[in-house]
Amino acid sequence: MWDATATAGGPRTAPPQFDRVLGLDEAGRGSFVGPLIVGGFVARSDQREALRALGVKDSKLLSRTRREELYDQLGDLGERYTVCLDPAVVDRSVRRGELNLLEAKAFADVIRQAAPDRVVADACDVNARRFASRLAAFSGSAVPILARHHADRDDPVVGAASIVAKVSRDRAIDRLASDLGVSVGSGYPSDVRTVEFVRSHLVEHPAPSFVRFSWATVERVKPKFSGPTLDELLP
Repeated sequence: MWDATATAGGPRTAPPQFDRVLGLDEAGRGSFVGPLIVGGFVARSDQREALRALGVKDSKLLSRTRREELYDQLGDLGERYTVCLDPAVVDRSVRRGELNLLEAKAFADVIRQAAPDRVVADACDVNARRFASRLAAFSGSAVPILARHHADRDDPVVGAASIVAKVSRDRAIDRLASDLGVSVGSGYPSDVRTVEFVRSHLVEHPAPSFVRFSWATVERVKPKFSGPTLDELLP
């Protein structure tokens, strides 16, 4: 809002005070290799058009090369935040039926770090209103919080958060591949390279820390034991 103030020299229009808006999204929720990353991006409310003009949108609609370019450019327009949830942490929550709660707590962590004036989040819960209420409760913040589905497509600030989350996860997968000296694919069950990597890796490493064992996909790709049965080994 513009505020007019009276001075000795006549009316003068003061500069607008723009809100700091935090967008929130995640990447890796459906993967079974690597972390789940929550991304946040803070920008002034007047920068939405600048973000759109730059080409910021839902990271799933962008190539990896373009995401990387935009990630670097976002540093000039706002603040980037991430929270990394390792597979073991995700597994514990999935087994308790609390994955949405885990994500809400991670989103709330970013809210506390960023201390924005307003929050717009891509809802990870089928009930967007409930998700927003959880963010408010877990963050202890009194600022307005809006959660809605497809916010990463509708709001460029949330689209920017989507890019932050996705690029951070891509880089985490790259580091894993470099450490192992082998391609691990994207980490998603729809990726044949990932499925073949996990299947072959589990032969010699039955419980790697980077695999989410709570996902049914792991049971499908586990190598079948072809040796003698326990009954055959007993005298």
